[in-house]
Amino acid sequence: MRKGWIATAGIAFAVVLFLGGCSGQPLSDREMGTGGGALLGAGTGAIIGAAVGHPAAGALIGGGLGGVGGYAVGNAMQNQQVQNDQTQSQIQQQQGEIETQRRQIESLQSQQNTE
Repeated sequence: MRKGWIATAGIAFAVVLFLGGCSGQPLSDREMGTGGGALLGAGTGAIIGAAVGHPAAGALIGGGLGGVGGYAVGNAMQNQQVQNDQTQSQIQQQQGEIETQRRQIESLQSQQNTE
């Protein structure tokens, strides 16, 4: 009975910490992946741990492994988003240069027509 209460309190504490981290600025993909992986891992670990008589240990191990896995996935997603943002910025810059060159060509053509 005592172990079940400790496991429940530990999971509740993890949820409170996770929700407390949500205040303020929006979470990055890396942070969301880590938190989601840890919660999913802790829940799964608690279920598996309960089946063998150690729900708290299962929750801790599952939470740790889930957090690491979630971090890896969230980090990859965040890195991809940063790369996409950089590519989009370069595209916009090149489009601006193309527009400037188009205006210069039109200006030169109009000068040639007036000569």
